[in-house]
Amino acid sequence: QVQLVESGGGLVQAGGSLRLSCAASGRTFSTNAMAWFRQAPGLEREFVAAISWSGGKTYYADSVKGRFTISGDYVKNTQVYLQMNSLVPEDTAVYFCAAGVVYSNYIRPSEYAYWGQGTQVTVSS
Repeated sequence: QVQLVESGGGLVQAGGSLRLSCAASGRTFSTNAMAWFRQAPGLEREFVAAISWSGGKTYYADSVKGRFTISGDYVKNTQVYLQMNSLVPEDTAVYFCAAGVVYSNYIRPSEYAYWGQGTQVTVSS
């Protein structure tokens, strides 16, 4: 089992920045990728960004490319971060950290076996 705990959410004005953190514990060596998803009220959970521990390759949703950056601890697979810049009200959502064994479909929630409880991000206009 892998346990994930997110932190760093909050309220920010449009144009501002936030940095989310996700701490992983347990059998982290059993995973090869971590990701961030988000879910706004009434909408499905959507992919934001992912990082593969095999070489550190990163993947982004088009809506956040150039504004968000995912990074993490490559050695221990225990931390992943999401630096969010130039935030807009449409980024408002609960952000979830996820981990799993993923080889290609990084954008699909079903590829990830482990999930955190989520952290709220609210961007005011």
